[in-house]
Amino acid sequence: MSTQAVLFDAPGPKARLRHKLLTVVGAILAIGLIYFIYLQFEKAGQLKLFMWEPFVTDPEVWTSYLIPGLRGTFTAAAISIVLAVIFGLLFGMGRLSPFAPLRWFCSVIVEFFRAVPVLLMMVFAYFGYFATSNIVPNQHAPLAAVVTALTLYNGAVIAELVRSGVHGLPKGQSEAGLAVGLTPGQVLRSIQLPQALTAMLPALVGQLVVVLKDSALGYGITYLELLNWSKTLGSAYANTVPAYIVAGILFIIINYSLTKFAVYLEGRMKKRRAKA
Repeated sequence: MSTQAVLFDAPGPKARLRHKLLTVVGAILAIGLIYFIYLQFEKAGQLKLFMWEPFVTDPEVWTSYLIPGLRGTFTAAAISIVLAVIFGLLFGMGRLSPFAPLRWFCSVIVEFFRAVPVLLMMVFAYFGYFATSNIVPNQHAPLAAVVTALTLYNGAVIAELVRSGVHGLPKGQSEAGLAVGLTPGQVLRSIQLPQALTAMLPALVGQLVVVLKDSALGYGITYLELLNWSKTLGSAYANTVPAYIVAGILFIIINYSLTKFAVYLEGRMKKRRAKA
């Protein structure tokens, strides 16, 4: 029996017809919405050729705006990813600890930061601490707030991935470790965690896409990432909508590349497990 058959019943003739009709209706509505947006842009003069020419004819559009924006996005994402992985591993292992107070403490921290919106954490971190303290230079305060929020939220998600990954392993793995005299902590670190990390690697890469996308929320606290630089570009060249569209295309290309990388990793791991 296939996994799909276990999860839900195969649709019958009426359900398949209903799905096709809903697909057609959805496609018509999507095309209509796109056409409506196109008409609004055309009416506002945002699709004139001269508004798009700077992206091809003027190198400063890239060197002074888009590339610095990408640099800011990648900087925040890279620092946040490293710190979130460390946070996730520590608190994920804490949630698996046999020591109850430590397990409860880590559970409260993880559940709390998973529940708080990222933008709200950025605002609190920036206006509530970094903007008024001297712990980091003023010019780096927005970056510190963005990294803090992204680390706490995504670290909490990764901690949950670690916990669920270890719990998803067969119990025989831990029983075999205990049978040869390892302590529960040694079993976790030496046997369960490496296997769980390998199994959840595609999900981890998928989480990187979330980190990269959420770095755009730094716009709300004046962090100079791609979206913020696109706004400045639109003001400088009087082509705000084309600037945002190009920024959106860049985000799509980067995130799509990361998603394909996650699919590639998952495929390789399936092949490796099949050979083992």
